[in-house]
Amino acid sequence: MANIAVVLGNMYHDKEFEVPTEAFKKAGHKVTLVGAEAGSTVEGLYGGKQKIELSVDDAKAEDFDALFIPGGFSPDILRADQRFVAFARKFAYLEKPIFAICHGPQLLINAEVLRGRRVTGYTSIQIDLRNAGAQVFDEEVVVDGGLVTSRTPDDLDAFTRASLDVLASR
Repeated sequence: MANIAVVLGNMYHDKEFEVPTEAFKKAGHKVTLVGAEAGSTVEGLYGGKQKIELSVDDAKAEDFDALFIPGGFSPDILRADQRFVAFARKFAYLEKPIFAICHGPQLLINAEVLRGRRVTGYTSIQIDLRNAGAQVFDEEVVVDGGLVTSRTPDDLDAFTRASLDVLASR
């Protein structure tokens, strides 16, 4: 089964984290929470709390099979930290699956890995995605090879299903 890195910072969207993560675990995949500091606790927008298992300083994309970027304000915070940008960029370089929902693609914008890719994201970042060179679609889920993106929590079922399908095909 796959080992999935989940990059998480404060103000992540609780449901956008919880629904796919639980589905990944239920399907037998391993999920590792990667953040700024191992052992620290990050807080969600709606009161959730998660303990970071691995510092991004110690995380290597080569040790994982996929990357998951939940939405909320977390991706905007993480993209200001070059360690997270480099970590995400490495997954794209290695052509490993990347799953990003809502504001999650913001981290991929800063990693400069979206040029020519088919994506979607939250309405307010769609212009940013276009400016990063992506082909943007207003659909519940867009799959471009191993890159899976969705717009909002309303798209979680389609996003989770597509992400699990990509994992099953690898």
